Amino acid sequence: ARAVAPALTTAVWACLAMSAMLLLEAACMSLVSLVAVRLLRLRPERRFKWEPMAGALEGGEADVEDPPASAGRREFPMVLVQIPMYNEKEVYKLSIGAVCALTWPPDRIIIQVLDDSTDPIIKELVELECQEWASKKIDIKYEVRNNRKGYKAGALKKGMEHVYAQQCEFVAIFDADFQPESDFLLKTIPFLVHNPKIALVQTRWKFVNYDACLMTRIQKMSLDYHFKVEQESGSFMHAFFGFNGTAGVWRVSAINESGGWKDRTTVEDMDLAVRACLKEWEFLYVGDIRVKSELPSTFKAYRHQQHRWTCGAANLFRKMGWEIVTNKVCLLEPHRKRQNEYHVMFVISLCRGYQYGRNGTFYTAFCLYGGSLLPSSHSCSTALSFHYLPWFLKSIFLSGGWSIFLPPLPS
Repeated sequence: ARAVAPALTTAVWACLAMSAMLLLEAACMSLVSLVAVRLLRLRPERRFKWEPMAGALEGGEADVEDPPASAGRREFPMVLVQIPMYNEKEVYKLSIGAVCALTWPPDRIIIQVLDDSTDPIIKELVELECQEWASKKIDIKYEVRNNRKGYKAGALKKGMEHVYAQQCEFVAIFDADFQPESDFLLKTIPFLVHNPKIALVQTRWKFVNYDACLMTRIQKMSLDYHFKVEQESGSFMHAFFGFNGTAGVWRVSAINESGGWKDRTTVEDMDLAVRACLKEWEFLYVGDIRVKSELPSTFKAYRHQQHRWTCGAANLFRKMGWEIVTNKVCLLEPHRKRQNEYHVMFVISLCRGYQYGRNGTFYTAFCLYGGSLLPSSHSCSTALSFHYLPWFLKSIFLSGGWSIFLPPLPS
């Protein structure tokens, strides 16, 4: 006990010190978001070159029917829109319909439905929906695979291998429960066209079911902080922030240069974003563009989502930690290394063994991981600090402590 107690005390104080550092980080990000973006109104349009596409009307629509404007269609780059889905019986019509309604010259856009559904009835329904839109002269492709290798990452990678996809300069990605507005491409593509160093334009999510129950309201608060503070400040300071996996537009050349989609973790979006950042590509977050989406409204769906996000981030850290440290860009430009290290997710264990990722330096990771090995009493006391409190409450929530506030779950 005499040998262990000093080590435990040191670990607790180290965790508290790191908590103070993360509190300072949160305060700095909030200050940047409030002053630079809200008060000074330094919107992305003022910081980056943005001009409407040739042939676009003032109202935000493309004049694709007027013959004189058709000459300007060459100014519209080829865009691929991917919709990966898996047994999405409830929302497939909404997502496909919203994407097919995007305002863009019909000969300059290709819509790709990547259906990994295992239910033959749902697959037939999705295929019929695609055929119906194809009959309306929409260039939509229905793609299926013989297996689900790599899951979403595998589907996206396979979709990019088609000949028609390789002709596209940009690719927009929407999950099956996302519904973009018709002017989405007209607002996002100009950032990529006029700023060749930008690899990704990430937009904000708009939750249509946030008021369904207490669980969805808590999720909305957490994700609003993620978008309004973390991603907005990261974009303004040219620091790293991850791709959210949907509601974003990628430059195809950036994807190819970064090694393409990889299925080594369940967070293929963060994996690609980290590799693109190490290749010196820049990311842009545009909070004024919002895409409708749905939050998990059942306890089971929420647990599955959080498990996939956090465990995938931990695996990504194990696979890419050394690559970040030894990257040539990081060695030549130390400030870039700090940005990447500071925004890689790590795993800490709280309460009943639930693991969650959190931003921090490599030193922080070791301290936090050491703190997670403490006995439960020490872990709970440490969790009362500013840094641990949100994750402590989150673990209670996932373990069922909040279930009394939620409606009964279906069996």
